[in-house]
Amino acid sequence: MTHQYLSRIENLLDPAGNILLNMDYVEAEKRVWSGDDKLVGGIDGQFAIMVASGKTVRMARSIGRPLRYFLAKLVDGPCLIVAERMDEILKRLTEMGIADQFHPSYTRMVPAHHIVQIELLGCPDPNPNYQRFFTPERNLLPADLAVIGEQYVARLSQECELWLDTIPTAEPIGVLFSGGIDSGAVLIAIFDRLLKRGESPARLKAFTLRIDHSASDATQAQQFVRQCGMEEILEIVDCNSRSLDWRETVRVLEDYKPLDVQSGTMAMALCREIRRRYPNWKHLADGDGGDENLKDYPIEENPELSIRSVLNNLMLYQEGWGIHAIKHSLTYSGGQSRGHIRTSAPASHFGFSGFSPFALPRVIEISESIPFIELTDWDHRKLYELKGEVIRRGVQSVCNIDMPIFEKRRFQHGAIDKQQFLEMFPKDEADYRFEFLSAYQPLR
Repeated sequence: MTHQYLSRIENLLDPAGNILLNMDYVEAEKRVWSGDDKLVGGIDGQFAIMVASGKTVRMARSIGRPLRYFLAKLVDGPCLIVAERMDEILKRLTEMGIADQFHPSYTRMVPAHHIVQIELLGCPDPNPNYQRFFTPERNLLPADLAVIGEQYVARLSQECELWLDTIPTAEPIGVLFSGGIDSGAVLIAIFDRLLKRGESPARLKAFTLRIDHSASDATQAQQFVRQCGMEEILEIVDCNSRSLDWRETVRVLEDYKPLDVQSGTMAMALCREIRRRYPNWKHLADGDGGDENLKDYPIEENPELSIRSVLNNLMLYQEGWGIHAIKHSLTYSGGQSRGHIRTSAPASHFGFSGFSPFALPRVIEISESIPFIELTDWDHRKLYELKGEVIRRGVQSVCNIDMPIFEKRRFQHGAIDKQQFLEMFPKDEADYRFEFLSAYQPLR
């Protein structure tokens, strides 16, 4: 007789964690199960969805929500555990009495913008099949900053409008706000939409982090809202530097990339204090993804990159080198598909529903249609200046607000004094990696 393997699936995903902007969960689930890239590509919002029938499993996600899976071995066959986090997978394995099978490197991340299909057939383990469901067409827009800005901010504003439709009008809305270009554009877009909907902007707050009463972002944020006529919605959130713990952040993020841990540590401090002040607050928006969309990172700081690699590769900053590249990590995925955890995990950890409109496919679609090469002629300086010009023109056209543009500064640098920052965080990635692995040391 031939032994018949039995497959088991543990789906730990909470459908309430999705923010679907143009359909309900049942319809989105049907689309993922179809395996049709066009149908899945029609889902608008932040989502992570797994559907199974028999031994076939299909999964898909956007950047805004993580989606992990782990294939465990049972006597009768494979057991697939699907969750947002590694610790959720470990907890279920512990409940099943097989925690000794776990190691963080054995978990797998579904890459954003792909349908992943797995067949639970037993031994040997099958390789997943990847099918892209989001492929924006490049260079569609003219090399006209006014046109580009209007279309980009209009799409951002439309997505914010759809998000507002999902929130009861009595509930408050917060924006994690540094006074920078990206969080500033999100704040203005939401403020503008509330006014046009006839709703009070008093339900909107801009939360700005200030560590030990000394932060460049706080000064910048005050200047921003003053110039835009929005002073009443700004709330400076003061935190003590003693409350910052990068080791805690490593465990919440379940990652060890220094820049993400540093940014995530500030997000942890801000979200913790907002939760302390407002126990029932739920909705927080942010500007994460804006740098990736307009390719606004200092290329010189990464020896693996050149301006040609950045401008020639579709969504390089959003997806990394791609699922077929040698450098692709099955455990983490790449680009913002991996790094967005710096924003989403702290918000989730403190019970917020986070929303990142710049990371939505429909906004990314507009950004990828920008003719970057024609506009910059391979000039780094022109590339770095582009985002401010695009957003400023777009906000003026769509929202009729003269938005100030300040010099780019990372979140972790603007919220705290420079010397304190240098003393607080290790310089070597190995320190972060060691801290991450030490969380699982007892299991090794």
